[in-house]
Amino acid sequence: MKSRVIKIEFFLVVVISMMVLPTLLSGQESPRQDAATAPAVHDENPLLEEMIKLDSVFREVVSGVSLGDGARVYNALEIMHGTMEKTHEGIHHGTVKVPKNAARMKEFMDLDTKFHARLESLSAAAHQNDQQAMLKLTKVLLDGCVQCHRTFRK
Repeated sequence: MKSRVIKIEFFLVVVISMMVLPTLLSGQESPRQDAATAPAVHDENPLLEEMIKLDSVFREVVSGVSLGDGARVYNALEIMHGTMEKTHEGIHHGTVKVPKNAARMKEFMDLDTKFHARLESLSAAAHQNDQQAMLKLTKVLLDGCVQCHRTFRK
């Protein structure tokens, strides 16, 4: 029974990632471009750079979690190191603005900080190849994406 619940939860994570993330990212420049090229193209907007990287990372994470491949998940997350700091620096310098609820930037930064802490937890679970924890954290992270986009994106 527990195995069936895990499979159903994982199926939901896959469905969310395949259907919701591209929709949430629509309207941004080339969200599916290679994440390795994102910094050169989007240096002026670290948040956009971060979102492009996240799109690529979550595709790998979902595949890695589904295969029980903690190394794949762990390696996919490496590209995210430093992105939060760049985004927060951009907020302080005025190069990052959110399209909706701009007066709530402190809340945005708090959500972003918690999100990145969860990414670190996912990285730790992946390093231990703990599929159950990876699945749970991936779902929580994707839910966080949806919440943040509903609050701060038009």
